[in-house]
Amino acid sequence: MKLTQIAKIIGEIELLSGLHIGSGNTEMHIGGTDNPVIKNPITQEPYIPGSSLKGKMRSLMEWRAGVVAFTEGKPLGFGHIDRLGSDQMGAGKNILKLFGGAPEGNNQNEKLVTEIGPTRLAFWDCALNRDWVKAMRDKNLLLTETKMENMIDRIRGVAEHPRNTERVPASAIFDFQLTLKVHDGEDLLDTVLVGLRLLELGGLGGSGSRGYGKLRFRKLAYENGDDLQARLEQTQP
Repeated sequence: MKLTQIAKIIGEIELLSGLHIGSGNTEMHIGGTDNPVIKNPITQEPYIPGSSLKGKMRSLMEWRAGVVAFTEGKPLGFGHIDRLGSDQMGAGKNILKLFGGAPEGNNQNEKLVTEIGPTRLAFWDCALNRDWVKAMRDKNLLLTETKMENMIDRIRGVAEHPRNTERVPASAIFDFQLTLKVHDGEDLLDTVLVGLRLLELGGLGGSGSRGYGKLRFRKLAYENGDDLQARLEQTQP
């Protein structure tokens, strides 16, 4: 197996609804929110972690491939491949090629590991687009919003358990980049584009069932300028 190319894919992520990716901050601050978003510790600007993109895209692709029932809800690993049916085998192997898989101890198949090879995709943290940040600063607007929520008592019709959640607002734009390693001239780009379309359809971050995290990719292209946006928009996952 020979590494023949490392393709860099760039573009933008535009939020179509507010996005909440939690920071894991458990401290209480006077005047603060119950659920803050993750922020760069130096700039205090929100960003999208590469791990969030990778985890959600992989999960959606595993559901689409029909492998979740075979893995009992765990991420697809090398030890699961021999359990897959013929309809799921090819897609399962492509998922492992793109995202990798943890060693499975005695279940790990040495021949399969050699066949799959190293992880092809690398997801990078996505910072806010500088032009968008400047536009917000020029208008004296904040880079995040606080959304109030509560639960309604069905019998009494009153609001209970008020809480607030910090979100990056709709219209925010993040710079996106992804690298795809190509071995022996293989072509996994169509599979990658399916994953990106699933992200557009499935959303990102928390509270997706309440309308959070809808996004779309814009200006998708190879680093050398070759357009990928039209090809993405034509992809039907």
